Amino acid sequence: MDLLAFREHSFQELVTKLSRKFPDCLFIEPQLQILTDENLQSDQRFAESFVRGRINKGHGPLRIKNELKQRGIENHMALSAIDEADVNWFSVISDLSQKKYGNTLPEDHKEKAKRIRFFQYRGFEYYLINEVVDSWC
Repeated sequence: MDLLAFREHSFQELVTKLSRKFPDCLFIEPQLQILTDENLQSDQRFAESFVRGRINKGHGPLRIKNELKQRGIENHMALSAIDEADVNWFSVISDLSQKKYGNTLPEDHKEKAKRIRFFQYRGFEYYLINEVVDSWC
């Protein structure tokens, strides 16, 4: 309960954290299942909260989906949380571009490639990256 008091956690995150703290305990998953059944722990709430936080940090849908998967969230639930966020991804990537690079244009192809890799690392799809690159020209 102490872990859930600070922020939402996925079921898998809680299992991992508690297993490290109590390696010999066999009752971690059944106890967590009780919390889930009582709606004190919810992977859906965790996914929605996680998506909002990552969008605010300037991360794209591909990276968010991958990070949710690493935290034990099923693919359909991750996609649902991303869709329900109802975000304009072009606006997110444009704001990120403005914040990181301002109005400066890439000096050469090497700089342009470096910027494209940055957006790919942040998890944006190619068509969005392409739109931002086109806006530089």
